[in-house]
Amino acid sequence: MSRSEHDLATGWQPLAITISRSLSSPAMTYATPPPRGLSRVKGFFETPPRWAARTVRVLTAIELAIGIAALLLIFFLVMAQAVQRYLPVDGWPWTGELARFCLVWLTFVVAGVLVTTDSHIAIEMVDAIDNEVVRRLVRVISCVVVAAIGVGLTAEAWSLIESQAILKSPAMRMPMSWLYAISLIGFVSTTLRASVAAVQYAVVGVPQDDHRSEAPVE
Repeated sequence: MSRSEHDLATGWQPLAITISRSLSSPAMTYATPPPRGLSRVKGFFETPPRWAARTVRVLTAIELAIGIAALLLIFFLVMAQAVQRYLPVDGWPWTGELARFCLVWLTFVVAGVLVTTDSHIAIEMVDAIDNEVVRRLVRVISCVVVAAIGVGLTAEAWSLIESQAILKSPAMRMPMSWLYAISLIGFVSTTLRASVAAVQYAVVGVPQDDHRSEAPVE
């Protein structure tokens, strides 16, 4: 037998060595138990499951689509009103009315998306504090306040939908319940997103502000 054939025939023998007792213990062989309680909630926010991320993307796309449509309508309706001033024809009264309605829809429908992206206009004084507990507490309280306001607006919008259905707008003759029904989407979204954000800040913490200006180096 040549040397190469001998190495090939005996090269498998190290694999047949008995493993050590520590490696064969139940602690090494059994799978790690899944996280529970607070660790599970924290893991949900840090690495959300696919269905949750997909649901958020779909709802965000719907809200942004309504907001973009309202913004485009405002632009074209205002342009139409400007052009009508120089035409020898009567104006269209419904253009101004619809533009005002679109402004209301644009304001409220995308409010929930701005809560998730932390894009609302705010004075970020607390974020400059180095105490993590204080920043987390303030963020949680602010999100709880926003969620409570969202609940109130949702209840009021639902009440107006039921009571204002018989009324119609002067120019378009649109049922006034439509005005509050579309706005209701933003109120519900704001309530849910602010509640989720409050839990996320309480469990995971406040993300670091990358845009905070650093002290100049002297």
